[in-house]
Amino acid sequence: MMQRRSFLALGGVSILALGATGARAQTAPNHARASSPGGVLTVEAFTDNDGRPMYSVLRQGRVVVAPSKLGFLLTDAPAIERGLTLNAGQPITVDDTWEQPWGERQFIRNHYNEWRVAYAETGGLRRRVDVVFRLYDDGLGFRYEFPQQAGLTTVRIGSEITEFNLAENGEALWCPAWEWNREEYLYSRTPIDAVGSAQTPMTVRGQSGLHVSIHEAACIDYAGMNLRRSEETKFRAQLTPGLTNAAVVREAPFNTPWRTLQISDSASGLLDSSLILNLNESNKLGDVSWFKPMKYVGVWWEMHLDLKTWNSGPKHGATTENAIKHIDFAAKHGLGGVLVEGWNKGWDGQWFANGADFSFTEAYPDFDIEAVCAHARSKGVQLIGHHETGGNAFHYEQQLEPAMALYERLGVHSVKTGYVADAQGARVAGPDGQMVMAWHESQAMAQHHMRVVEAGYRHKVAVNAHEPFKDTGLRRTYPNIISREGQRGMEYSAWGNPGNPPEHEPNLVFTRLLAGPMDYTPGIFGMETRSPGGVQTTWAKQLALYVVIYSPIQMAADLLVNYEANPGPFQFIKDVPVDWSESRTLDAAMGDYVVTVRKQRGTDVWALGAVTDEHPRVLKAPLDFLDAGRRYRAEIYRDGPNADYRGKREDIVIEQREVTSSDTLTLALAPGGGQAIRFVPVGRARRG
Repeated sequence: MMQRRSFLALGGVSILALGATGARAQTAPNHARASSPGGVLTVEAFTDNDGRPMYSVLRQGRVVVAPSKLGFLLTDAPAIERGLTLNAGQPITVDDTWEQPWGERQFIRNHYNEWRVAYAETGGLRRRVDVVFRLYDDGLGFRYEFPQQAGLTTVRIGSEITEFNLAENGEALWCPAWEWNREEYLYSRTPIDAVGSAQTPMTVRGQSGLHVSIHEAACIDYAGMNLRRSEETKFRAQLTPGLTNAAVVREAPFNTPWRTLQISDSASGLLDSSLILNLNESNKLGDVSWFKPMKYVGVWWEMHLDLKTWNSGPKHGATTENAIKHIDFAAKHGLGGVLVEGWNKGWDGQWFANGADFSFTEAYPDFDIEAVCAHARSKGVQLIGHHETGGNAFHYEQQLEPAMALYERLGVHSVKTGYVADAQGARVAGPDGQMVMAWHESQAMAQHHMRVVEAGYRHKVAVNAHEPFKDTGLRRTYPNIISREGQRGMEYSAWGNPGNPPEHEPNLVFTRLLAGPMDYTPGIFGMETRSPGGVQTTWAKQLALYVVIYSPIQMAADLLVNYEANPGPFQFIKDVPVDWSESRTLDAAMGDYVVTVRKQRGTDVWALGAVTDEHPRVLKAPLDFLDAGRRYRAEIYRDGPNADYRGKREDIVIEQREVTSSDTLTLALAPGGGQAIRFVPVGRARRG
């Protein structure tokens, strides 16, 4: 692992008068500021006339976040919100580079200035809360740290007062919070001042063209955060309720998750940020080489099309015969894994009502898990485990250890977990040890998901969670967290009413995917489904999604018969990598389109993916990311002349041409379309 670390104490902090900007500095005892390493971003910390803790953010002297409140409402003590003074320390510069065991890029630079501001009450209980800012040139994170102190030992947080008072109006991409279907809602694109309660990441483009995405990082043993617009363009953090009247109960000392702002004057710059990962702690697990990034097929899509069932009976999908058929297909085509859903007892009846009937070690009689895993091993293929809980974390935890031990013994190194239940329908152990109801992103569920990750690590099993707690970059610290769902996946194109519209994937790029990998399950060729609009993309876009939507575990989600009947486009799915050394955004517009290139780890092969919304587009792709002086074979999969998500979705042109780094390709994308290209080195460039 390559590491470069530099720690430099800066020469103090600037003291500013309340309301001053970078151009108007005056001396005042309760107003300070610090900047990012390149001076791009500046944070001002201060208190108002009532001693309320406040902060603001400037980018190159221009206000991005206007004065915004900090603090807490507690359930058993006075609020920490006024009568405070601040003491700002000296910023410390950190500059290191760390290596991901797998990821969208291999090496990530972590260059920031860390600044600690202590807010302390001048009277009463004289409590203290520190706010730690980490300032990057492309964004910032800040978190609260509760030190050990006599006046505050057990901290019962009712809500945060944390505000994000955006300085200008513009457009927002957001999906609603507090609805029954968890994260799985279509995105709205509205003026910022028309947002209601939103999940994070929420991304905005201001009238000036500045892009800002609000999210959180390193959420451990804490409630998930949503955003509630309080007035105009001001938002306030809204914590997910807990098991009592407190959203969070912790013993001091402890820290909250980071509240994050990714900030860029371009869409591409926003997408290329590593802020969320950098704000997480370094790898605590060490070697996780037992997990290999892979593509997989599975007994899955046929259930969504109602051709098979999860439950037992004449249409049961998870049979030994069907699993072996998928294993043989995967081995023949060089795919690494096979997912089998519905193999274990408990799927009969209303399983989603409580999840209490699931066994995670007993198979249905028509599924011989020992024989299936032995056959997979003989073919060089891994079975991918599946644990649907029906949201019953309480029941799952009672079997968690033997379930993971079974997978370890069978050589199953990854598991897809599921929590299908209403947003407030999760079941956890209450304070008295009895089962109680909980929100999906409550502190109790954050604790549960970490118990699953830790159990998985003990047994060399990686976790791909569906209906999950949101992604906050914990894969850096726990790299057996490999992917997750956390938004509408491809299955909505199988039966959704409505299904996923053409703009859904470009919207995901600017929202959900800023948080981390998504198991979106692309690769559908059978475009007519139970959904009224079918799959609202073209074939070329389905291929491009393997590059645009990052995940180290990518599914070839369609029926095997559709791949066997279409070997031409299926070849790209077989060839496209899932583990990368570099990733870049060549061009993008929020919610409209994106062009992404990635370099395969350990090789000089690159891949390009371009997707658009319902509008056709002609985009330019300079190839200057390729090595100068080399020739490449561009294997192109593009929309045909009649391609359109409303018809002729299968119209695709597959061709090859020779290119160099000095070339620029023209990408013609059909409505709802895309383009996928693989660049393979073939020799040295000819001299002109």
